[in-house]
Amino acid sequence: MKTDSEIKKDVLSELLWDPLVAETKVGVTVNEGVVTLTGHLDTYAEKVAAKRAAEHVSGVKAIAVEIDVIPVGSHQRSDTEIALAVEHALSWNTSVPQDRVKLTVEKGWVTLTGDLDWNFQRRAVERMVRPLKGVVGITDNIQLKTLPIPLKLQERIQEALTRQAMREARRIEVSVEGSEVTLRGQVHSWAERNAAEGATWSAPGVVRVNNQLTVEA
Repeated sequence: MKTDSEIKKDVLSELLWDPLVAETKVGVTVNEGVVTLTGHLDTYAEKVAAKRAAEHVSGVKAIAVEIDVIPVGSHQRSDTEIALAVEHALSWNTSVPQDRVKLTVEKGWVTLTGDLDWNFQRRAVERMVRPLKGVVGITDNIQLKTLPIPLKLQERIQEALTRQAMREARRIEVSVEGSEVTLRGQVHSWAERNAAEGATWSAPGVVRVNNQLTVEA
């Protein structure tokens, strides 16, 4: 089991390793395996990258992101400019059906609404907005349409977890209630936790994943 100081050292090294993160602007504290990230960054993309860097480190139980995004200089954009940039990007995105996503921008914060068929489409919108200049945060209120639930959905999800060579597949409990899937159990890393959720979202008919997987110390 890693000590808090060892985890902190590894998180700082991971931040340094990621070319997108200005590691000197991110403060790191660790208390009983819980990592807190603080500081001020120029872009929302950097904030997301900092969180993901911490997720890559073994021994991290949870992450608190207390980073403020404050665009300065060339990163500054008006709400109108941000909205136009998002609309333009949506018109060129082949993964997202046209006219299914609406947005509002207030002080750089983008709120997404609408309805889509698949979670990968919803994630595609968020990934598209994330690196745009002037964006300080995203609220994703996009709903997924309810599709027919296939037979033996629970078994199919479990098979997908095993098929994708997840070493913790047998320790993950999958329960299905309507179109909502709940994952319980323990995994060794945040990467495995995220991979399990991603595999579950690929199942047809799923509109919500309640990820209750915990990361072992």
